[in-house]
Amino acid sequence: MELANHHQVATEFWDWRGRRTVISRDTLIAVLASLGVPAATPDEVSVALHACEQSAWRRVLPVCLVVRAGESPRFSVHLRSGEPVEIAVELEDGGGRRTLTAEDRWVDPREVDGVLIGEATIVVPPDLPLGYHELVATTTDGETRTPLVVTPARVELPPALVERQVWGYLLQLYSLRSARSWGVGDLVDLADFAGFTGRGLDAGFVLVNPLHAGEPTTPMSDSPYLPISRRFPSPLYLRVEAVPELAYVDAAARRKITALRRRAESSDELIDRDSAWSAKAAALRLVHAVPRSVGREAAYAAFVEREGQGLEDFATWCALATVHGSVTGGWPEALKDLRSDAVRSAKAELLAEVDFFRWLQWIIDDQLADAAEAAWEAGMPVGIMHDLAVGVHPDGSDAWVLADVLASGVSVGAPPDEFNQVGQDWSQPPWDPVRLAATGYRPWRDMLRTVLRHAGGLRIDHVIGLFRLWFVPAGRTAASGTYVRYDHESLVGILALEAHRAGVVVVGEDLGTVEPWVREYLAERGILGTSLLWFERDEHGAPKRPEQWRQLALATVASHDLPPAAAFLTGAHVELRDRLGLLTRPAEEERADALAGVEDWMELLRELGLLRPDASPAATIEALHRFLARTPSRLVGIQLVDAVGDVRTQNQPGTFHEYPNWRIPLADDAGDPVRVEDLPTRLTRPW
Repeated sequence: MELANHHQVATEFWDWRGRRTVISRDTLIAVLASLGVPAATPDEVSVALHACEQSAWRRVLPVCLVVRAGESPRFSVHLRSGEPVEIAVELEDGGGRRTLTAEDRWVDPREVDGVLIGEATIVVPPDLPLGYHELVATTTDGETRTPLVVTPARVELPPALVERQVWGYLLQLYSLRSARSWGVGDLVDLADFAGFTGRGLDAGFVLVNPLHAGEPTTPMSDSPYLPISRRFPSPLYLRVEAVPELAYVDAAARRKITALRRRAESSDELIDRDSAWSAKAAALRLVHAVPRSVGREAAYAAFVEREGQGLEDFATWCALATVHGSVTGGWPEALKDLRSDAVRSAKAELLAEVDFFRWLQWIIDDQLADAAEAAWEAGMPVGIMHDLAVGVHPDGSDAWVLADVLASGVSVGAPPDEFNQVGQDWSQPPWDPVRLAATGYRPWRDMLRTVLRHAGGLRIDHVIGLFRLWFVPAGRTAASGTYVRYDHESLVGILALEAHRAGVVVVGEDLGTVEPWVREYLAERGILGTSLLWFERDEHGAPKRPEQWRQLALATVASHDLPPAAAFLTGAHVELRDRLGLLTRPAEEERADALAGVEDWMELLRELGLLRPDASPAATIEALHRFLARTPSRLVGIQLVDAVGDVRTQNQPGTFHEYPNWRIPLADDAGDPVRVEDLPTRLTRPW
């Protein structure tokens, strides 16, 4: 369908088995509608196609221009035929103004809306500095402006990764609890873990789950991959005792805080975010009431000014949510529009509540900085590596604040694959590619800037989402979706610019159904891929030998979406998926294939002298990681659950209530809890 192709909506795709699948007409119509393109009738298609043909000629300048430093791409300027125009670049932060000249190239004028429009071709100079600049076209009608972003050609690796392989731990922070945690692992636990493993074990990094903000009230979503905001972190990970103002609460408040902490203390059962946050939020409100010193007050004011309108909108949403609950379930209609008079009035009535949520972000920013500093002081060359989720909760802050740049009536997911044979619907609203570009990609930039502020690295979950996303129309199964393509050059370019400015390494989770050229493109831009041992097989299906692995990659045995090694080795994950109804063929066949695949790896490990025939499960897991150390991959990650022998899966994709996803506390192979204080006697240098 021509209209679908124009809007980068796939009309067919090749599935995980290599089979061509044609997208239904109904799906195409629904996805186009989500992008604001009516296409249900021939007349609507005709009108939409005409708009496509005319769109560029109706604009003086492109919607947004993202280029690589050192290159000289061309762009078109459209204006009334024969009208003079001056094109200039205004550099970022008052860096000056440069006038550009048009190429001597004739393009026939075109009649657009009854006016003859001409086209001039402009070349971007190759020596523009990196940054967020503006193109300015000056005509007799005035000025027209559009963003011009100059990005680095690639993200350069930190020197340590150029010189040698660096290893580190991968963990779910909520599950990493200490005797001082309030029921959930926190940023002080993270700082302690980084300090111990950096100094004592020579670990080079710690990769944590997304720390994005969750709901400000209960019930809270358990999944760290379904946040209310990707820009702002979750106060759930705060340590109350690390807030300086706690020292000045009065005796009555201190007694209340002590009682609240006892109420939230860790049990050996599943993680209970609701109990932990209820207690922690009540304690933090008592601390928030303490007057700040003049120096602290100045620091808070500077933070609020730096974060600007984004923080104000986020805090306003949180304040409204404490009063009205779920947006779809309890908000008055007038409050659903961020710019409404009703929102302004409600904010005025909730100023103290808005300030509380602003303050929480300031406090957690400090604790994130402390954790990062602890990692670097411990000698970690990378430090804390953060994780960026694919999207956000459809009822959350980002969905409210960024409604103008999100597609409606669809959610993000994934088509059926080997491990999720019915497909996945993650319920998250995707970016609208056209409307996002019209903002100059500002929401993308602002989010990256905040996440990277205290990071040494960034993992991009489902990095393929920067190239294409699987849109699932509302009311349909996950298998009934289609791909929508994005301007990956712009999204990856801005990621590269922000990573360059922050000095971080970037890892893309490039698993699943991935077009081969995408991995080549990411490597060209200096973004590491992800290599999971169980999936690393050659064109004949045999396990890849160490020398065949990618250099620009984070190599691990598995991930948070797969069972720990101890469970994988026995095929226990097949039994779990069978119990949950996630298989599309008999469990016996699935289990036989899984164990055959494991045995392939065992044979290779034995051949390489890494595994004895009578090896214990613990020795086998150690051998798997020693294999990773023989690969050329720049980063090697060890799941903390594998290091302590945990057998329970953290997340079982395709389930919601059926399995306690994201609620599993860290434990050993016997199911006994493992806390931060236990780790010095349990962890050793892997090689």
